[in-house]
Amino acid sequence: MTVDLWQLVEEAVSPLGLDVLEVHFARGELLVRLERKDERPITVADLEEASRHIEAALDREDPIPGSYRLLVESPGPKRPLFTRRHFERFQGLKAKVPGPEGFTGRILRVEGEEVVFQVGDEERRLRIGTFRANLAEWPEEPR
Repeated sequence: MTVDLWQLVEEAVSPLGLDVLEVHFARGELLVRLERKDERPITVADLEEASRHIEAALDREDPIPGSYRLLVESPGPKRPLFTRRHFERFQGLKAKVPGPEGFTGRILRVEGEEVVFQVGDEERRLRIGTFRANLAEWPEEPR
């Protein structure tokens, strides 16, 4: 039986009022990045509680053979953006879109299923769900 790590983590933290931003396993480390559903800043206490719930789910399902290290973190300086709400929430701030055609631009607005970025003198549009971005600057107040 193959266990979906993202789903396992999501089921463990959703009842705590947390959303999963990232689940990544590499080189013996399982990295989990979380944010609060109410969009308030996540606290150390939130992360500690989430870690306990994730550990319990991992112990119960045992999806990773051998030993590994669990890292449970806040979004941090490379905060991922990939949902409509993420882009709406951080409208007006700069985001970095990696890749061969990558760019850094200001999030102007969300129109339908597209995010509109200001890149230099032009607007660039990308369809939500076809790319990922990271916040390239932080708001003065938490959003």
